[in-house]
Amino acid sequence: MIKLPEPAKRPTMYFVGVTTGQSSIMKMFPIWAKELGLDAEIKGIDLPIHAPAEDYRAVVQFFRDDPLSLGALVTTHKIDMYNAAKDMFDYLDPYAQRFGELSSISKLDGQLRAHAKDPISSGLALDAFVPEGHWLKTGAEVCIIGAGGSALSISAYLGNEERHGKDLPSRIHLNNRSAPRLAEGVRILEYLNVPMSYHLCKTPELNDHIVEKLPAGSLVINATGLGKDRPGSPLTDHCKFPENGLVWELNYRGTLEFMHQAEAQRERRGLLIEDGWTYFIHGWTQVIAEVFHIDITGERLAACDRLAREMRK
Repeated sequence: MIKLPEPAKRPTMYFVGVTTGQSSIMKMFPIWAKELGLDAEIKGIDLPIHAPAEDYRAVVQFFRDDPLSLGALVTTHKIDMYNAAKDMFDYLDPYAQRFGELSSISKLDGQLRAHAKDPISSGLALDAFVPEGHWLKTGAEVCIIGAGGSALSISAYLGNEERHGKDLPSRIHLNNRSAPRLAEGVRILEYLNVPMSYHLCKTPELNDHIVEKLPAGSLVINATGLGKDRPGSPLTDHCKFPENGLVWELNYRGTLEFMHQAEAQRERRGLLIEDGWTYFIHGWTQVIAEVFHIDITGERLAACDRLAREMRK
């Protein structure tokens, strides 16, 4: 059984992950809190990947029952925590219900609330580095390796016809090692109008095969978690990225093998490479805003971004 934190003595936000002590947020949060005028602290709760359901429920109960524990950002465990404890929440936002995950836990008017923020934060991160009109101009495709919550949220954003009009990828490929999770992706994303291809890829070589068939200008995303909490890459060192392609490593810390593979081909293949830092900024500011019921946009968001980049240097 998980060892829970002691009851909070001052307003506290939590980070539920696997190796939370290594995250930049532990140094960044106090700086942001001062900038945002928050009298609060952050604590980490580490759980093994695919922890027992009773552990997830115990964590949610702790948040619910401890007055000064105001909420949490959840990573890695977003789907497992939703499945184990969704009945414990008074409110589940539409994204959480559609994607079967939660990344934000907060309290409001006596309610324990869960939100899925990835569809918003991933979209903000994508808009920051994918050139405007890229898909319409190039006819390129997207290959997302991994079928967790982030992967499905990114697929939904990229395939949002209402938002992007005709500027959509010509196809989105979703690769994953397990068939049940891939089937869940098929069910959740069936409403998209963008052509989807789903690939059961149990080895890096099978991922290579899909990536090497992508047309020029295509986007390849590592949404597996490999290179962060666990070493490795979903591709082999022999895989060729698409010419003039876009490469997005969702992680910003860890061994980052996938990103290093892309960097080795940057000049030869003309690659534009992005790590997970901007995603990290938007992911955290979205949840902090929810937990503390404040607005973090405009000048406030710009200040948080500037402070984070200064710290990263």
